[in-house]
Amino acid sequence: MTQEKIDRINALARKQKTEGLTEQEKAEQAALRREYIEAYKQSLVAQLENTYLVEPDGTKRKVKRKDESSSH
Repeated sequence: MTQEKIDRINALARKQKTEGLTEQEKAEQAALRREYIEAYKQSLVAQLENTYLVEPDGTKRKVKRKDESSSH
């Protein structure tokens, strides 16, 4: 997500608080927010894929997705 898009999200939020948004602006705001949330999720997943837990004995193990772990 570019800084321009983030700035636009913030501008629309400010305008919404002061004077309200047109239907077109509401649709644009919703689309930008969805895009922002997806980018955030992708960034978080990428970070977690490179995260390791260090056990008390010093061994490292990779963090796994909940759906990848064994069922109990």
